[in-house]
Amino acid sequence: MLETFPTLDTWAATIAARLEETLAAAVLANGRALFAGPGGSTPSPVYARLAQADIGWSNVAVTLVDERYVPETSPESNARLIRDVLLQGPAAAATFIPLYHPEVTVDRAAAKAAHALAGAGGRFDAVLLGMGEDGHICSMFPNSPTLKTLLSPGLKPTVLGVPHGRDGAAPSLERLSINLPYLISAGRVILGLKGAAKRSVFEREADGDPATQPIAAMIAAKVPLEVVWTEAN
Repeated sequence: MLETFPTLDTWAATIAARLEETLAAAVLANGRALFAGPGGSTPSPVYARLAQADIGWSNVAVTLVDERYVPETSPESNARLIRDVLLQGPAAAATFIPLYHPEVTVDRAAAKAAHALAGAGGRFDAVLLGMGEDGHICSMFPNSPTLKTLLSPGLKPTVLGVPHGRDGAAPSLERLSINLPYLISAGRVILGLKGAAKRSVFEREADGDPATQPIAAMIAAKVPLEVVWTEAN
């Protein structure tokens, strides 16, 4: 299930090529494509390559798998990374659909984001995921009060608000996150992992409880998951 690549360069090039192939095929078949990816430093080398792809970016919509409840001007913003690294060069022609909206509450912002994504097609052609050291995917954090809802496979695809963790638990800020049904309905889902520690976490989580552990939930729900790993950090 886990594919291994010897260097960071081959790892990033492989992921970018697969995303390019899938998005290009969707544009060709449907006239449009919808891509969702994470923020953080891990996907940066993938985004830098993908940005140069010739896939008719003006017909592609790009969004995030999760976001902190902060404006793009914040250094904590995932949208900021997407704009700075992915939406450059040819990819600057893509339409960006933010998850963050300056609403009164994070739940209202999530509802607005869900409506926008539904209007863009409601199904992701390709998704890139990362994983935290605690096993969280998107903003599906251990012990979060929204975790059970986010991992419920029978709900419709949507975006939910995630409260900040109590007593020092993650996350440190309110967040917005897509739910498991969005991943179930996606055309292709790639989980990019780097380093020996992340491999150990993945292998532990894969044997976990689908009700509380996102990796196990994705496997149980038959998400079209490809796990691409390199030992390089």
